[in-house]
Parts: sequence; C-alpha cells; structure tokens
Amino acid sequence: MAYVILVDKCKRAGDCADICPTESIHAVEGNDEWSKYYINPETCIECGACMAECPNDAIVDPDDAADYPDDVKLNADFYTKGPGKDGEDLLP
Repeated sequence: MAYVILVDKCKRAGDCADICPTESIHAVEGNDEWSKYYINPETCIECGACMAECPNDAIVDPDDAADYPDDVKLNADFYTKGPGKDGEDLLP
C-alpha cells in the first residue's frame, strides 16, 4: 500500500508534491469535490519523502494507512474515478 494523504489535514501546502521523486502527488484547481492533494497508489514508491516534507502531518505511511480506509479510498478514487483518471489539468 502507498503513502496516503489525510484529506482533513491537508492544507495544500504543496511541499509533498514538490519533493516527490516520481511525481505521484497531484491536485486540481477549481474543483471543490477534489480540493486536496492525492497520492497515486500505482506510482508511489513508498520512499517517505512526502511524509517528511509535509508541514501539516497530513501523510501517513503504508503501515498505518489501513487505519484510514476513507482516505485510502479517496486517494485511489482520485486516480480511478476523479480528475486524475485522465491526467489532464493536474497540478504537480
């Protein structure tokens, strides 16, 4: 399982996306339904750089992700059903 962004804690600082070596963290502008950053579980290499960089402690490691099933689902849904599905207009 990949690292997971806790959407209630995410303040969209963007530090996580800036440091991600695989560009697996994205957001979109102007979409209230998808208003946070999300980690692509298919491309995350579980390096932990994002977790260390987040100023809001909004990222949990794979070992703890199972404790946050709603957030795991939202992160995955962003890429399978939401704006990340087609990959257009994603912010790094």
